[in-house]
Amino acid sequence: MAVLNYVESPLKPEDAVYDHVLPAGEGWMHEIRKGQSFRIVDLEGNQAVDTLFYNAARPEDRYSAADTIREQGNLFLSTGTRLVSTEGNVLLTITADTCGRHDTVGGACSAESNTVRYALDKKYMHSCRDSFLLTMAQCDHRSHPWGKRDLAANINFFMNVPVTPAGALTFADGVSEPGKYVEMRAAMDVVAVISNCPQLNNPCNAYNPTPVRLLIWDGDKT
Repeated sequence: MAVLNYVESPLKPEDAVYDHVLPAGEGWMHEIRKGQSFRIVDLEGNQAVDTLFYNAARPEDRYSAADTIREQGNLFLSTGTRLVSTEGNVLLTITADTCGRHDTVGGACSAESNTVRYALDKKYMHSCRDSFLLTMAQCDHRSHPWGKRDLAANINFFMNVPVTPAGALTFADGVSEPGKYVEMRAAMDVVAVISNCPQLNNPCNAYNPTPVRLLIWDGDKT
């Protein structure tokens, strides 16, 4: 199990240029400019925040779980992790983390996975894959035709997915608590897409999906 890596941020919420509470189960899509800091706050604890990142100038260059894991030699994300793209670019760097560990291999829930993992009657439950697609469908498509081809392996901020000695993944109770947060600094202009996970069938969000707070601060662009 990875050692938890706690680092607090000096940034104050009252100084943020963007402050939004995202309800449980809803999606969010927003550009984060180079040099800006982006914080996700787990307001009530044990929530899972499924997240995708893209190079804003060329969205086909997007967050790569495989490259990020290889770059840092660790399955889990925490302070100091550089979120690497499919083309080897650094999209963002995690600069503060009071949770200590985040999952990058558990994937996003979908109608298909709900059916296979749980029961046939779970197929039509709200899922993160559907939230991603709905959020992308509602964005401005003039610069990029967002859709299914943009779905990739996502980050699950705050979610606890231990790996067994045999290499299997397990969904366990979260390691986060109310008010815990993760903060990143953008190395380039990026687009973030979030599904605030609605999952009711496993303990990734304590069987009780809750809202999260999203904040952005301006910073230098050097």
